[in-house]
Amino acid sequence: MNVAFRVDSSSKIGLGHLIRCLVLAEQYKYDKVIFIVQVLPGNANQMIINNGYKLIALNDNSVNELCEKIKLLQIDNIIFDHYGIDYKFEKLVKEKTGVQILSLDDTYEKHYCDILINHNIYANKENYKNLVPEFCEIRCGKKFILIRDEFKNIQIKMHSNNKKIPIIFVCLGGSDEHNIGLSVLEILAEVNNMIINFATTSSNNHIGKLQAFAKKNPHINIHVDSHIAELMNNSNLAIVTPSNILNEVMFMQLPFIAIKTSENQEIMYQYLLKNNYPALKKKELSKLLKEVLKYV
Repeated sequence: MNVAFRVDSSSKIGLGHLIRCLVLAEQYKYDKVIFIVQVLPGNANQMIINNGYKLIALNDNSVNELCEKIKLLQIDNIIFDHYGIDYKFEKLVKEKTGVQILSLDDTYEKHYCDILINHNIYANKENYKNLVPEFCEIRCGKKFILIRDEFKNIQIKMHSNNKKIPIIFVCLGGSDEHNIGLSVLEILAEVNNMIINFATTSSNNHIGKLQAFAKKNPHINIHVDSHIAELMNNSNLAIVTPSNILNEVMFMQLPFIAIKTSENQEIMYQYLLKNNYPALKKKELSKLLKEVLKYV
């Protein structure tokens, strides 16, 4: 069977969609897997190649070009993980090619697909009642969570707060377009006797500023394109966005503070507030220091 993933990454989009597609791709080990992508500024397409998958580049995000690729490559199943692809787009692809469609969703959008996956902890199957066709199979909740192997293969430690020097893990997106990470580091730098491991990727356009700040603050370490499971496992607290990475933090049973940095994180953010988890909006960063001291 020929399986295609239609997903993009960039400094603006981030890497979350691509990373979870790479996790899902592992379930198709006996099939021919192809990633169909755009080549956008700050993309992480090299990750696809590094994982041994074939990469096909698109000129744009048009239905016609994608359908041509589907027919040319004789694709049987296509997986969409893309905020720029909607119900209308999916329906046209289905009508033009007859391909089986699996769509990943985070925000309760309308989809035209054969299978829908929302693997987030807040996901509720009932919310898709009028958003997908009757023939669609809906897979919701942590039963379908997509976790990278580096997390599955690790021996989880007890994240006690009795270490002489608390260790804080910080990750605010692989690209962090608005450089919220630097604002967080500036606040954390005011705290004495604390080690801060800040994780990001080479898609982040602000790495230079982050590294320059870390040079002035020797207790801050900047990790670029690193395996983060071990960093989490050796931490007392995580400061992350309410996005895919939060599923991994909770898998690691690591105490956390979530900072909402974009509108597509609103549902997870509201779920956290409702269930009494510590969650902030980026404009509330002045509260962060107080919250950190409460947990370490």
